[in-house]
Amino acid sequence: MNLNETFDRLAKRIENFRDEMVDLQVRLCAIPAIAPSSGGEGEAKKADFLINFLKTNGFVNVTLIKAPDLDTPAGYRPNVLAYYRGKSPARTIWIMTHTDVVPPGELSLWHGNPFKAWVEKGRVYGRGVEDNQQDMVASLFAVKALRAEGVAPNYDIGIALVADEETGSQKGIDYVIQNRKIFRKQDLIIVPDAGNETGTMIEVAEKSILWLKFKTLGKQAHGSTPEKGINSFKAASFFIAALNDLYKIYPGRDKLFDPPISTFEPTKKEANVPNVNTIPGEDVFYMDSRILPKFKVQEVEKTIRKIADGVEKTFKVKIHAEVQQKAAAAPPTSIQAPVVQALKKAVKAVYKKDAKAMGIGGGTVAALFRRAGFPAACWAKLDETAHQPNEYCIIDNMVGDAKVYGHIFLQD
Repeated sequence: MNLNETFDRLAKRIENFRDEMVDLQVRLCAIPAIAPSSGGEGEAKKADFLINFLKTNGFVNVTLIKAPDLDTPAGYRPNVLAYYRGKSPARTIWIMTHTDVVPPGELSLWHGNPFKAWVEKGRVYGRGVEDNQQDMVASLFAVKALRAEGVAPNYDIGIALVADEETGSQKGIDYVIQNRKIFRKQDLIIVPDAGNETGTMIEVAEKSILWLKFKTLGKQAHGSTPEKGINSFKAASFFIAALNDLYKIYPGRDKLFDPPISTFEPTKKEANVPNVNTIPGEDVFYMDSRILPKFKVQEVEKTIRKIADGVEKTFKVKIHAEVQQKAAAAPPTSIQAPVVQALKKAVKAVYKKDAKAMGIGGGTVAALFRRAGFPAACWAKLDETAHQPNEYCIIDNMVGDAKVYGHIFLQD
């Protein structure tokens, strides 16, 4: 039986699992897995539930890796690894999803209980149902379909269900990579942590990230006698305008990315004085920079400091810069990498569309794999409702993504 015939069988089996997939979504949603830093208890209860699912559905070598965390009732953050054996152990096809979710936010904005998922018009609603349970469930049922059909994948399949993605991954996949020798360079590593509505984006590269907080210090005075003070707000405003020159200082385009340029944007602004007739002596704003990999983050920081020095001299203020987040771009995954090519073939087979390798401005956990020397690709078909009130998963996307994984499992 050829690939197409076997895949057709597998795809039909996955379709038959549609109701079971929705049921698993509902059951997972009912187990809040929020980081202790966000007011939750962590992912231990959810991991226990998933371990039981794995063991009863044909997975082997189910392993729990505990990252110590005394802020949780369990005392650790759980990272679960499991295998489904294929014809050859020469490589493992890994699908890594995360078990933690963000808090629901303002409850009045939800149309229902965020942790009691509901189904409406072909969608499952609830916190975490798209981020990241859509493709967690898809990956599990792609394997379950193989087992139901009695079809052996060509290579071993690895499922990684990790903690702490929403708050930095130090107790999640980063801990696993640093403490266990599990992944290999020949493995295919898929991280469903980025995607688009058509399923045509395969994320292979990220820009460097630089978030800065600027505090401008002047001298407070009465609004009627500005000469007696130093207007920190005015100086900061000129500073913001001057920072726009970064677009000229760091030009260049990289068609791999969308947008294809480095971006330098002022964002958050803190309140200064509470009344109109006071010259503010302190002003605070923030800037979000996404920098093309060809530019070094340290050089950008030096340029920003030079611009700040000029504003200080002109307005007699002091400007303090504080890093909020900084991450140099990880080495990109080659657009010719086997994982990229496998995803292209599968997306074409399932969604009848041509997927394209792309870079993004945001950060994903795939960067941790890339920094460790493992080519990884991010992919999923998403409506991108993550972190929003009334987050939802389109059921057809969940089923379709399971078929994509199934197709990859059958490829040579």
